[in-house]
Amino acid sequence: MSEDARGTIFFTCVSEHGQVKRARLLLESLRAFGGNLSDSEFWVLEADPELASCESLAEFGAEVVPFQVAAEVDDYLFASKVSACAFAEARANRDDRGTSGGHRRPVSCLCWLIPECLVLRPPSFLRLSAECDVAVRPVHIRNVGLPANDEPDAFWRGVFDEVGEPDRSFTVRSFVEDERIRPYFNSAAFAFDPRLGLMRDWLVHFGSMVRDGPFQERACPDTLHRVFLHQAVLSALIAVRVERRRVRELPPEYGYPYNLHDRVPEERRVVSLDDTVLPIYEERPVDPRLVDDIGIGEPLRSWLLERTGHAER
Repeated sequence: MSEDARGTIFFTCVSEHGQVKRARLLLESLRAFGGNLSDSEFWVLEADPELASCESLAEFGAEVVPFQVAAEVDDYLFASKVSACAFAEARANRDDRGTSGGHRRPVSCLCWLIPECLVLRPPSFLRLSAECDVAVRPVHIRNVGLPANDEPDAFWRGVFDEVGEPDRSFTVRSFVEDERIRPYFNSAAFAFDPRLGLMRDWLVHFGSMVRDGPFQERACPDTLHRVFLHQAVLSALIAVRVERRRVRELPPEYGYPYNLHDRVPEERRVVSLDDTVLPIYEERPVDPRLVDDIGIGEPLRSWLLERTGHAER
């Protein structure tokens, strides 16, 4: 293992059958294009082995770790993501983690990636330094985000009452609209120091708001607010708990929203997938034969063709 990879662990969560193949592609892309982080430990948190067994991913260097979604948030949107991050954080802080037992080097950086993500260049900015506790990207689109000069609505007022309100000077810009908003971060790809306990607190606060019936009725009456509640809670938590100078704002090529490619203004739209580090594709295909709106150069094109089942033989 390279020195850069020591103390850094990548992880994802599989809770649906279709995510097994996507997690495999993610893992293989890290091994192929991750540079000095390509041999990092990689955990696949398996939420339901009967529905989506991840046993085959061990052949590609993953450590498959069964876990259960926290009961207090089990039936809420994105409960598996929040639970997985809290579980991974707790596991990273244990000296006896892993199958071999015994003391291991402390983990100083956990990198969360959704399965619908690829690593196409060395993700060096995810690796935390002594001056950085979190590396995260502002949201792609504002959706439920709070404009910088607006007073909190019922949704954000509830989040701030639960977690704490960030300093008004702390703002970010949404990527697509380039709109100045209160701290609101994308949760598809980010890194954090597990020793801070941020993910444990994320689960606690998210669970509290999920169980708060009056808040849910008043501030989350529609799907959009329920979908992004987890993200809003995490954003406020980071902004309140972590000094601003210790929050690394990732550049656009980290978590580039290929799933929203047609909505990205032309001046910020990448020309080729090769220009990204961590593209998020979600429902978009990455089979080069089905992609006609973005370039894919070599060797990435051949690599994707081979793994999406359409390589010429």
